[in-house]
Amino acid sequence: MMNCRTATHLFSERQERPLGMGERLSLRFHCMMCLGCANYGRHMDVLRQITRAYAQGAGDVQDEAPGGAANPRA
Repeated sequence: MMNCRTATHLFSERQERPLGMGERLSLRFHCMMCLGCANYGRHMDVLRQITRAYAQGAGDVQDEAPGGAANPRA
């Protein structure tokens, strides 16, 4: 049975290389029983999508308030 440390390591590895079938199955099985690791994996996927969008220029839009003034919350 895979432990959480190995699962989080595989989530990181998944960002760099395709996982083998055994690794994918073990990770999926672990996440069915461990909600913490399942959430961690979803967060990693969302962060990956956000950083890709930012790298493609989606982060170049400035956050401005109506009237052209800079948004004080930014």
